[in-house]
Amino acid sequence: MSRQERRAEPSGEGQPRPGAPALITGATSGLGRSLARALAAGGWTVLVHGRDESRCAAVVEELRAAGGTAYPYLADLSSLGEAAELGRRVAAEHPSLGLLVNNAGVGAGRDARRRAVSRDGYELRFAVNYLAPVVLTHALRAPLRAAGSAQVLNIGSIGQSPVDPDDVQFTRRYDGMEAYTRSKFALAAFTFTIAEEYACDGIRVNCVHPANYMDTTMVTEAGVRPWSSVEEGTKAVLHAIDEGARGASGQYYNESRRAKAHRLAYAAETQRRLTSLTDQPSLPHRTQAARSGERRTQGGPGCLHTRARPAFQSSWTSASRWSGKRSPAKAPAGAISSTRRRTRRRSA
Repeated sequence: MSRQERRAEPSGEGQPRPGAPALITGATSGLGRSLARALAAGGWTVLVHGRDESRCAAVVEELRAAGGTAYPYLADLSSLGEAAELGRRVAAEHPSLGLLVNNAGVGAGRDARRRAVSRDGYELRFAVNYLAPVVLTHALRAPLRAAGSAQVLNIGSIGQSPVDPDDVQFTRRYDGMEAYTRSKFALAAFTFTIAEEYACDGIRVNCVHPANYMDTTMVTEAGVRPWSSVEEGTKAVLHAIDEGARGASGQYYNESRRAKAHRLAYAAETQRRLTSLTDQPSLPHRTQAARSGERRTQGGPGCLHTRARPAFQSSWTSASRWSGKRSPAKAPAGAISSTRRRTRRRSA
C-alpha cells in the first residue's frame, strides 16, 4: 500500500466514523447545504461556512433542530485575508479537524463576458475557486494533522481547461465559463500536488466532480437547464468521503467513479508553475509562515519535506509569465466548456 493510501477506519455503513468536526465552505445553499444535512445526520459536528450571517445562522438552526451539532463561520472567500483568518479561527476553536470540504465557488455568472475581480484584485473565479482553497487548506494543516486520519475534499468539475501561463489573470478575450474551467483545472492540480506531501500527516486529499449541471443557483444563473439534482451530487461527495476513509488519496472522481482529470493537471511542470504563484510572499498563508519562521517541514519520521520553492516578487500579472509554450490542450470531452455556445444561446 502506498503512503497515499493509509487505512482509515470505516463505519461499516458507507460513511467514515465521525470524530473531529467537518468544515464545509459554501454551506448555506445548494450542494454545500445538502452535504451539511447529510453529515450532521451521520453524527458529524458541522462547521457551516457562509458569507451571509443570516443564511449561515439559518442552516445552523436547521441542523440543530434536527438533532445535529453545528457552528457558523463567516468569511468572504473573495478576500484571501478572510480565507486565512477563517483558517486561523477554525484552528483555534477546533484543534482537531476531521474533514475539510472546499465547496464554495463562483460559476460563469449571468454575463459570461463580464470579467470580475476579487477584493484583492485577482480574477474572481481563480481567486475563489482556487486561491482561497489553497490558502484555507494550508492554514488548516495543523488541525487536520491532529485528527490522525483527516481528509481534504476539493469539489471540482469535469470541465477543466489549462491555465494560460501568459495570461493567468485572464485579461484577454475573457469568458466566464472558460475562467471557471481554468480555476477547476488548477484546483485538481493542487489536489495532486499536495496529496503525497499531506499523506505523511495522515491526511487524504481527493477531488470530485459531483454531478453534471446540478439544480443550483450557480447553474441556473448561467442560463443552463439543470441536468441532475443536488441529491445526486451529495451522494457522489459522500462516496468520495467514504473512499478517503478507506485510504484513497490523490484521486479524482467523476461522480461516484474513479476517473482521470485533465492530463496536464498531473504534470510536474504544471504543478510547479501553479505552486510558484501560491507561494508568493504576499499571499496570507505564506506571510503567516514567514512570521512564524515555518519552513513547511511538519510531520513525523519519513514525512515528505518540501524544499523552499522560488517565489515571485513581482506583480501577479508579471508573475504569470511562465517559461515554455502555451499548451493547446482542451478540456476533456463532455466538459462544461464544450457547451459554452449552447449556454450563451439559452442566456440570450
